[in-house]
Amino acid sequence: MRVLLTLLFIVFPFMASAQSAATLVADNVTLNEEKQLIASGNVEVLFDGSRLTATRIVYDQASDSLSVTGPIFIKASDGTLLTADRATMDPRLENGILQGARLVLDQQLQLAANQIDRREGRYSQLYKTSATSCRVCGNGPPLWEIRAERVIHDAKEQQLYFRNASFHVVGVPLLWLPTMRLPDPGLERATGLLVPEQRNTTQLGSGLKLPYFITLGDHRDLTVTPYVSQETRTLELRYRQAFVNGNITVNAAASDDTLVEGTRSYIFANGNFDLGDSYQLNFDIEAVSDEAYLVDYGYSGKDRLDSALQLLRVTDSTLYNARLTTYQTLRDDETNTSLPPIIADLSYEGSFDPAFGGLLRYDAGLDLAYRYSEVNGDTGRDVSRLGVAGDWSNSWVLPGGIVVDGQTGLRADLYRVADDTAFANQDLRVVPTTGITFRWPLGRTGSDGTAHLLEPTISLSWAESFGGTPPNEDSLRTELDRANLTAISRFAGEDRIESGAQGAAGLTWTRYGSEGLTSSLSFGRIFREESQDGFTATSGLDGTHSDWLIAGQITAPGGFLLDARSLWDDVGELTVADSRVAWRNNWVSLGANYVWLGPDAEEERTNTVSEWTLNSEFTLNDTWTIGFDGRYDVEASGPTRAALGLQWKNECVTVDFSASRRFTSSSTVDPTTTYGISGSIGGFSTGRAAGGIATGCGN
Repeated sequence: MRVLLTLLFIVFPFMASAQSAATLVADNVTLNEEKQLIASGNVEVLFDGSRLTATRIVYDQASDSLSVTGPIFIKASDGTLLTADRATMDPRLENGILQGARLVLDQQLQLAANQIDRREGRYSQLYKTSATSCRVCGNGPPLWEIRAERVIHDAKEQQLYFRNASFHVVGVPLLWLPTMRLPDPGLERATGLLVPEQRNTTQLGSGLKLPYFITLGDHRDLTVTPYVSQETRTLELRYRQAFVNGNITVNAAASDDTLVEGTRSYIFANGNFDLGDSYQLNFDIEAVSDEAYLVDYGYSGKDRLDSALQLLRVTDSTLYNARLTTYQTLRDDETNTSLPPIIADLSYEGSFDPAFGGLLRYDAGLDLAYRYSEVNGDTGRDVSRLGVAGDWSNSWVLPGGIVVDGQTGLRADLYRVADDTAFANQDLRVVPTTGITFRWPLGRTGSDGTAHLLEPTISLSWAESFGGTPPNEDSLRTELDRANLTAISRFAGEDRIESGAQGAAGLTWTRYGSEGLTSSLSFGRIFREESQDGFTATSGLDGTHSDWLIAGQITAPGGFLLDARSLWDDVGELTVADSRVAWRNNWVSLGANYVWLGPDAEEERTNTVSEWTLNSEFTLNDTWTIGFDGRYDVEASGPTRAALGLQWKNECVTVDFSASRRFTSSSTVDPTTTYGISGSIGGFSTGRAAGGIATGCGN
C-alpha cells in the first residue's frame, strides 16, 4: 500500500524559513532510532514544482540531506531533466551531488557526466562531460558531440560554460578549445557567434561569412558579419529595434574589393509605427554606391531602388495617404531624370451611404513629379496635379435575375507643367463619366452535385475630357484583363482618361465540381466610338476595339492551381499570353510561369519575349529536401538564371548547400556563378534542427 507523508516534524527548521514542505510518496516508509526516514519502493519526492523519483531514499535529519538510490529521475521546476544512478541532495532538490548522471535541457540537448554538482537550484557543474543533441544508440558515438573536462550550466542566465572542450564527429576529434560559452536551447536571444556560411563566386572567389549577434537589451540587437575572400573585405550589418508602437530594421554593408575601385556600400532600412487613431507612419530607405553592387554580392536583384516616407490612415469609410518617394535606377538603358526621381502624393478618399440609396465616393489629391534637370522636354519636365472627384454607384436586381450596376461621376484636375514647352504651363481638365453594366447569372446543379454558372455581361459607358491634355506620367503600362473588362477607364493612373462612348461584352462559365474541382473560362472584348491614345500595341486596348480576351482558371483539391490569360487580335495572332501552374502539398511545392509578349516599340521592346520561370521544392523524405529555381528565355534558346538548393537534416544537424548561376550580362554586371554551404547543430539557440529522423540507430 502506498504511503503519503508530508515531512512536517522532520523538516520543521526548513519549513520555518521557506513556509513550505516536501511531500514524499512511497510503498514503504520507516523511521529508525537515528531519526532517519527510509522510503523504498516507487519513491516520489515533490517540492515547489520539482519532482524526484527513485528506488530508495534515506532522509537524515542531522545533516538535512537525502541519500538517493537509483535509477533516479528529477524534473526541476524550470523543466530541466536529470537522471542519475545515485545522489546525495537536500530536501529542496536544489543542492547535491549526482553520480553517473545525465542532464537534459529543453528536451533537446543532453549532457552525460560522471558527476553533477547542483548548487542553489541554479548551477549544475558537470565533470568529464559529453554533450550532444543527437540520439545515442548503444555504445556507438553520436553523429556529433562536445567532450569537456568540466561544464557549468547556469539555469538563470541559460548559458553553458565549457572548459577544455573538443568537438567530435562520429567519435573523431576535429576542434579543441580551452574555453567556450554556448547558450542553452531554451534561450531565444544571446550575444555570440551565429552559424557561419561558406560562399564561393566566380567574381569574389571562395570566402567565409562569420556572423556575430549582439543583444542590446530586450528590444534591440545588432548582427555584425565579416565576409572575407580572395577578392573582397566586406563588413555586413543588421540592426533591429522594437518599440511599443512599431519597429525598424536596417541592413547595410561596405566592401573593399578588386572589382571596383574605391569603397562600395549599400543600405536598406524600413520602419513601421502605429501613431494612434488609425494613423500609421512607414518609411523605406534604399541606396547603393554603384549599379552592380547588389547583384555582385547577392543582396538583392532589384534594378530600381525606391525610398519612401508615408503617413497612412485607413478607416471603414476613409483613406488618407501622404507619401514622398525617391527613385534610383540601376538599369543600363535608364537615367534617374527619366523616371522621374521624386514623386509626392497627398490624397484623401471617403465614402458614405446617401439617403436616396447607393454609395457616394469622393476624393481629393495633390501629385508632384519632379526631375533634377532643367532641360526642356521629357528629361526635365516637372508636373503637379491638384484634383477632386466624386462618383455615385448602385446595384439593382431586375425580374429574371438580371443584375444591374450603375455608376456616374465627375472629376476635375488642375495641372501645372514646367520645363516642357510641348505642354501648356497651366491647364484645367474636367471629366464627366457614366456607365452601366448588366449581368445575368444563370445557374444549374446536376444530380451528382456539380454546379454550373453561366454569366453573360454587357457594359455601356461614356466619358469625355474637357480642357487640355496633360503629359502622361502615371499610366504607361496597362493591359486588358478580367478585372478591368467592364471598367469606365482602364488607365492605371490619373493622367489619362478613356473618352467617348464604349461598350464591353463578356461571358464567363464556372463549374463547381462535387469533389472540390473548380474551373472557369472567360471571354471578352471592348468596342469604342473612337480610338484611344496612350495604349501600346501589346496592351490589347489600342484602336476602336480591343483584342479578344480569353482567360481561364482551374483549382483542385490537393493544392493544384492553373491560371492563364491571353489576348488575340482579329486575325487570330497572339498578342500577350501569361499563365501560372502551381501544386503544393506536404511533399511538393511547384510553381511555373510562362510569359509571351510581342514586339512593341512604345514599350522599347524590339523582339518577342518568351520566358519560363520555375520555382520548386521537393521533400524527398524526412532527411532530404531539394529545390530548384530558374528562368529560361525561349526566344534566345538559353537560360537567364538558375539556382539549386539541397538540404540534409536529422534531429541534431542541418546542412544546406546552394548553387546559382546568372547567365545575363550588361555593361556593369557580368555572368556569375555562386556556391554556398552552411550548417547548424541542434541543441543550442544558435541553430536548431527539427523534424528529421535519427541517424546511426539500426534494428
